[in-house]
Amino acid sequence: MNRVDLINAFKDKTGISRKRVKKIIDTFFGTITKTLSNGKRVEIRGFGSFTVKKYKTYKGRNPKTGKQIKVHSKKLPFFKVGKELKDMVDN
Repeated sequence: MNRVDLINAFKDKTGISRKRVKKIIDTFFGTITKTLSNGKRVEIRGFGSFTVKKYKTYKGRNPKTGKQIKVHSKKLPFFKVGKELKDMVDN
């Protein structure tokens, strides 16, 4: 499922106009993105939680040349699935 499929499913289920559903979806994901970019955690009970993981600088390799390179520290979003969702998918 992609963003357009999500908007269409939401529209079909609720009867809300496509334009309004698009705004709701954009606001939802925009809020999660903004919260994560501020270094905060987002938890949706029964679904999962989004956090930002910090990685230190490390030495890596260029796969093409095999030359050792320095990989700078970085922050990446991380999703941890909730128990209810995990159980639902497993069954």
